[in-house]
Amino acid sequence: MQLEPKDVYEKLEFDKVLRLIEVECLGELGKNQVRQIRPITRKAQIDRMLREVEEFKRTIDNNDRFPISSYADISRDLELLKVPDFVLPEEALGRINIVLRFVHEIISYFNDDRRALYPGLHDIISELVFDSSLIDEIERVIDEEGNIRADASPKLQKIRKNIGAKQKEMDKQFRSVINEYRNKGWLTDNVESFRNGRRVLSVPAEHKRKIRGIIHDESSTGKTAFIEPEAIIGINNDIFDLEQEEKREIYRILKELSAVLRPYAPNIESYQKIQVRYDVIQSKAKIAVRMSANKPRLREKPIIGFQEAYHPLLLLKNKDGGKVTVPFDMKLFKPNRLLLLSGPNAGGKSITMKAVGLLQLMLQSGMLVPVHEESEMGVYNKIFADIGDQQSLEDDLSTYSSRLQNMKTFLDHADRQTLILIDEFGAGTDPKIGGAIAEAILREFNFKKVFGVITTHFSNLKIFAYKTKGIVNGSMAFDKEHLAPTFQLGIGKPGSSYAFEIASKSGLNKEVMEYAKHRTGANEKAVDQLLVDLQQEKAELEEKMAKILGKEEQLDKLIRNYDHLHKELEVRRKRVKLEAKEQALQQVARDNKELENLIREIKEKQNLEEAKKAAVKVKEERKKIKEEVVTLRDQVFYTPTAKERKKGPIKVGDYVKLRTGGATGQVESLEKGKAVIQMGLMRMTAKVKDLQHASEPLDVQQSRSVNTDTITQNTSFQSKIDIRGMRMEEAYKVLEDFFDQALMVGASQLRVIHGKGNGVLRKAVQMKLKEYDMDVTMSHPEQEFGGDGVSIIDIN
Repeated sequence: MQLEPKDVYEKLEFDKVLRLIEVECLGELGKNQVRQIRPITRKAQIDRMLREVEEFKRTIDNNDRFPISSYADISRDLELLKVPDFVLPEEALGRINIVLRFVHEIISYFNDDRRALYPGLHDIISELVFDSSLIDEIERVIDEEGNIRADASPKLQKIRKNIGAKQKEMDKQFRSVINEYRNKGWLTDNVESFRNGRRVLSVPAEHKRKIRGIIHDESSTGKTAFIEPEAIIGINNDIFDLEQEEKREIYRILKELSAVLRPYAPNIESYQKIQVRYDVIQSKAKIAVRMSANKPRLREKPIIGFQEAYHPLLLLKNKDGGKVTVPFDMKLFKPNRLLLLSGPNAGGKSITMKAVGLLQLMLQSGMLVPVHEESEMGVYNKIFADIGDQQSLEDDLSTYSSRLQNMKTFLDHADRQTLILIDEFGAGTDPKIGGAIAEAILREFNFKKVFGVITTHFSNLKIFAYKTKGIVNGSMAFDKEHLAPTFQLGIGKPGSSYAFEIASKSGLNKEVMEYAKHRTGANEKAVDQLLVDLQQEKAELEEKMAKILGKEEQLDKLIRNYDHLHKELEVRRKRVKLEAKEQALQQVARDNKELENLIREIKEKQNLEEAKKAAVKVKEERKKIKEEVVTLRDQVFYTPTAKERKKGPIKVGDYVKLRTGGATGQVESLEKGKAVIQMGLMRMTAKVKDLQHASEPLDVQQSRSVNTDTITQNTSFQSKIDIRGMRMEEAYKVLEDFFDQALMVGASQLRVIHGKGNGVLRKAVQMKLKEYDMDVTMSHPEQEFGGDGVSIIDIN
């Protein structure tokens, strides 16, 4: 993503959001990765990251603890491990074991239920290769505190046992020596100490020649000598030898363990990366919980469609201070792409504009944002922001010059995939000239079809926005009675600066205000008011038009329902007629028997001419009824649907299935209204009119049990399901099975009955559908057919 200027993070305060996330990380590697976060422009990647954070947020909301805790960086340990014959110390092995245990706990965490609840989080480790025996190997040597276990090997166990016995022997001997010399008055009050790793006696200098042994040290004053008694020198030497033997055995054990782990170094490196990835996800999720953030509807192309949106940092600040934060709605309908925001100072214009940029940076960095989940947000390739004082002493640029430099950069690089954010557009120079230049730049931005939010006080820009397609005025509402901002955004009309009212309230004397009003003139205020009135009328007309469009859409829906019911009624009418004709045909068959009896009687009376006439008449009546039955059957059962008409007649190579249901096959040949169909290992012949188009079958393993199950699902699948009364987890599982079967049989329309209630199950249907990469249209029938309690899903 291209960001201009280079300090856009600071201008939009995105750096503060990153610091909040960094604090929530459990390891230094996670913090480093957060510091390196950059917005991305691929919709699929953004959607995956958002889904992962949303699912982790759900684990927090459900109090379903995810098994992740603090961890250390083991990259240096792994580098050393890759060196042939290098022996890792026990501290490094302990750190590696923490990573291995993390992976083991994560794999255990994702049981069948959690895989269904958190599919995005599970996908991270779904293809992971892990050998749990590595944990056993390390924990056979290293205990929970990171020390070498006493039973790491039989030899080490024996050595430590001998050391313990020698230490007991030394304690006994040392106590005997102390008692002897203490009785003689040859020891100080401290009695004993440690020097050079040896246990020694604390002896006054005047007695040091009386005790046989080795003098290891003296006090700084020289009044005390530290002597190792002769009686325990041999024991200490034995202990020293055993300790050296212990070190050699520990080195051997660690060398063997390092050799076992060495081939797995690349795997362990990937495990740490996964640990860091989960760490960043959980830190984003924790901030999302604090912000009550959601995943909006993500669109491939740029779009501004905020509902109940908040400035993230302002929301957290007010939340901590117990204050209320006012949300804003900002939905720009085609062809509008640029919002020109006006209104009084301190009314919230700049905060709202910054919020748009900050929310977009957060979204494209894989963070949930504090907006309503029905909000729509697009993907931008470039974000340009001109905010605050741009004065540069180093480049010898004034504030206005530096802003013009920014405008040049924006105009050179802006396109349809660009979001621009400009504060106090045109300010910093003579109002007339500055306003004219700003209008020319705004005109060019609109020509390039960029998206953006621009704040201004200039009337000429408000008028230009009113007259120009693609730009819409907006304002921050102001309480005229109390002269206080309400921080509520209104789109469709410009705002007044209320400069005179605010100046009067600030205490400027009456004479100053009267002079100012006189110098301003009536025209300026009249133009401003006229613009507000015109924009109000335009907004009212647009509102009426929206209502008309809504009613038109409702009428179209009613017409579609009517057509559907009419078709059903027509089919039923034809079925009734068909049944009547079939009954008539059966009656004719019965009459035929009577006729045959009559002919037999006539033959017996030798009246052959009369018998022939009667037989011909009966045959004609029977043929006529049979033709009517065939015609009705074709109308009821063989009339092609709109979808079949669109696909055209069946051709060689098409995938088809019988209208009565069954497995899918491929047409091998067509001849005289009949088709030869290959179904797996079986070939069959059927009339073309008995066939209908079908989707290409799934490539499943050719085992008897799988084929049987697939055919059973095809023939028994019901396109309607009732999930009323189910818990969320149960509904997720049932819906997943239902949608999977629908995809397998190629269903085009599904009906889910979830009831109205508090909307939880309806939301579950929407969330589960988002997990499937398919183009669907979701609607609700009329009230008499279930209304909002039923979701109709058309698979396009």
